[in-house]
Amino acid sequence: MRTILCFLLTLSPAFGQGAAIAQAEERAANAPKGKTPRTVDNHPDLSGIWTPDRNFIYNIESALAPGEKLPILPWAEKLAAVRLSKDDPEALCLPTGVPRQAPYPWRIVQTPTHVFFLFEGNIHTYRQILMNREHAADLDPTWFGDSVARWDGDTLVIDSIGFNDLFWFDFAGHPHTEKLHIVERFRRPDLGHLEYDVTIEDPGTFTRPFVMHGKSALETTTELMEYICNENNQDVPHITGKDDRR
Repeated sequence: MRTILCFLLTLSPAFGQGAAIAQAEERAANAPKGKTPRTVDNHPDLSGIWTPDRNFIYNIESALAPGEKLPILPWAEKLAAVRLSKDDPEALCLPTGVPRQAPYPWRIVQTPTHVFFLFEGNIHTYRQILMNREHAADLDPTWFGDSVARWDGDTLVIDSIGFNDLFWFDFAGHPHTEKLHIVERFRRPDLGHLEYDVTIEDPGTFTRPFVMHGKSALETTTELMEYICNENNQDVPHITGKDDRR
């Protein structure tokens, strides 16, 4: 059974959430082999429980191509440098936003009209993605934004706008503005693996768009557990310093 520990960050070696991601990476090394499953309309079936990608948790700069740096504006770089882990909205049991992940399994539920991302971690919440729709008009800024999707061959392309500016991209504290526009491209090259590229565009925070690269493995030995962060969130007063893991 997986042990769920409250959010606990110090300047000492990682544990708690760090242990969870290490366990996920170990299971990912034994991902099942086989052909990409397909739906009745011959699209790749992305459904399943997937491992998290550490590069979408600790520091998004780690998800860039080798040698690349975040094209971040000076004000945003200064803000990220002074943000402390105790002030992270995720530590306070608020949503992670997009594309940040928690170090626990997550599930994709795929239908012809909707795709849902179900999250075990943090507040046990979900994203709703509408297939073959346009964005709603006059969007109110939200934590997960307004997401619409379409198929481009075997790639699911998700376009999201309408975000608030409250969530952090990662433990490192990278910010964004309400100008944020995200395009995610998901592929399932075989049975056991999920690959995704995430294009971030936010002229209020970055000098140009940039692309993050992620991957997850199919979980076959676990289920999502109920994890209600604010039910017993006792560690925040003890969090010190800034998480510097990558």
